[in-house]
Amino acid sequence: MVSKDAEKKIEQLQLYEQNLQNFLAQRQQFQIHLIEIESALRELESTDKAYKLVGNIMVSSKKEDLKKELSSRKETTELRIKTLEKQESQIKEKASKLRTEVMELIKGK
Repeated sequence: MVSKDAEKKIEQLQLYEQNLQNFLAQRQQFQIHLIEIESALRELESTDKAYKLVGNIMVSSKKEDLKKELSSRKETTELRIKTLEKQESQIKEKASKLRTEVMELIKGK
């Protein structure tokens, strides 16, 4: 039989694991988005005309305006990825510490 304290810590550990999975999924989505932005910026370099999707319509756009917009999106996306990586790191550290505590509680029983 596991103590109440150990049970609570195991539940907390499971929450940390769920949070890590959520952070990983979010980070992967942002990384995919970043790749798309970088690809669009490369394509923009090799063309004279630029178009932008507005809803379901493609409209002509100034190449420089589009480049600024994409660069801004890229910067924002990179910041989001870094933030998620920091949060992941913090949760991993907490989970590791908690895992050690749980193991000690279980061994101590």
